[in-house]
Amino acid sequence: MPAIPLPTPRPLGTAHVDKSLDLVGKLYQRSVHPAARVVADGGRLAAPVVVDLDPTTLCDLACPECISSGVLNTGQFGGDRIAELAGELVAAGVRAVILIGGGEPLMHRSIGTVIRTLHEGGVQLGLVTNGTLIGRYLDELAGMLSWVRVSVDAATADTYDRFRPSRRKSSVFPLVIDNMRRLAERKAGRLGYSFLLMQRFAEDGTVTDSNYGEVYEAGALAKDIGCDYFEMKAMLDADHFTVNQRAEDVDRVEEQLAKLAGLEDDTFTLLGSSNWGAVRAGADPLQVKDYRTCATAELRTTITPNGVFVCPYHRGNPRGLIGDIAGRPFAEMWAAADTTVIDPSADCPFVCARHPTNLAVATLSDGGAVEGLVEDYDPFI
Repeated sequence: MPAIPLPTPRPLGTAHVDKSLDLVGKLYQRSVHPAARVVADGGRLAAPVVVDLDPTTLCDLACPECISSGVLNTGQFGGDRIAELAGELVAAGVRAVILIGGGEPLMHRSIGTVIRTLHEGGVQLGLVTNGTLIGRYLDELAGMLSWVRVSVDAATADTYDRFRPSRRKSSVFPLVIDNMRRLAERKAGRLGYSFLLMQRFAEDGTVTDSNYGEVYEAGALAKDIGCDYFEMKAMLDADHFTVNQRAEDVDRVEEQLAKLAGLEDDTFTLLGSSNWGAVRAGADPLQVKDYRTCATAELRTTITPNGVFVCPYHRGNPRGLIGDIAGRPFAEMWAAADTTVIDPSADCPFVCARHPTNLAVATLSDGGAVEGLVEDYDPFI
C-alpha cells in the first residue's frame, strides 16, 4: 500500500500557526499514532489520550455571554472523590489532562492536590482559567503545568468589567493582570492571553457594545506581561455556531492583527484561530459532516461533576452522556462507555475543532504505512 504523507498546516491570515494548535499534526507523534490507528480500525482504547476535567461548575465571575451558562452552579466533585479520580487517571494511562470547565477550575478546594497527583504521575497538564485565583496556586501552576491560558477578553478594566463582571464589589481586572505577571516571572510552561471577540446587539441589529477595538492593545499588554502567546477567537452563539460579522468589523480586527504581527519575536507569538478564519472568509456557520461517529471522542473525553460526556460541545447534553464516575472508578466507567452516542452528521452541525482530526483518522483505516512519524512533543491532541 502507498505511504500516507504527513499533512501540511495552512496559515490563517496574519497569525502564526502554532504546532500546539495543529491537532492533525499531533496524530503523527510516535506514541500517539498507534492509538489513532486503533480508533481508525474501530477499536477501543484502554483510556483516552486526553481528558478535559471540570472540577467544579462554580465561578466567581458573572459573564453575560458565558458559553457554559447552562451548566453553571450545578455542583462539583467532592474533595475525596476528585483526589481519587486524579489517581485513577494516572493508573489508566491518560497522557494529558486539561483543567477547564463550565466553572472556574481553581475554585475547587482540592485542585492543588489534583495538580500534584497528576504531575507526579507523569500526566501533562493544561489549565484554562479566568486568572483570579492564580496567586493561590502559584507554586503548582509555575512548576507543574505545560501551559496556562487565561481568558481575559479585554485590554482595559472598563471593557473587562462590562464583559467579565465579577461577583465581587470591585473590578478584578487589576488582580488578573498582576497574577499573570507573577506567573510569567516563574513559569516553566507556556502562558497565554485569550481574547474572545464579543459584540452586543439591539433588536434592529445595531451593535451596542463591543470589545473589537481592544485587540491590538490586549496583544501588546500580553507581551508586556510576559505571555508566550496571544490568541484571539471569534464569538460563538449558545449553540456553538460562529457568528458572521460586518465587513467593516472584520477589517477593523484584521488591521489590529496585522499591527500585532509586528510584535512577534522569539518569545511572543500571535496564534491563529480557525473560527476567526471562518468568520473572516464569511464561511457558512453550518459544517456538513458525512461520518456517523466521532473518532476524537475515543481519543479525548470530558469529565464533569454531572457525568462524563463525549466532548465539551456536548457538555450537559443528556444525549452526549457516556458515563458517571460518582460511584465507580474511571477505568470501569470507560470500559463500559459508548463513545458513539453522538452522530456528528446530525448532532454537530456547527464548525467543530475536531472535524479535521476525524477526517485524518478516517484516512488511517486502510492500513497503509506512514512516512515520517515525529518524536513526541505535545500530547494535547
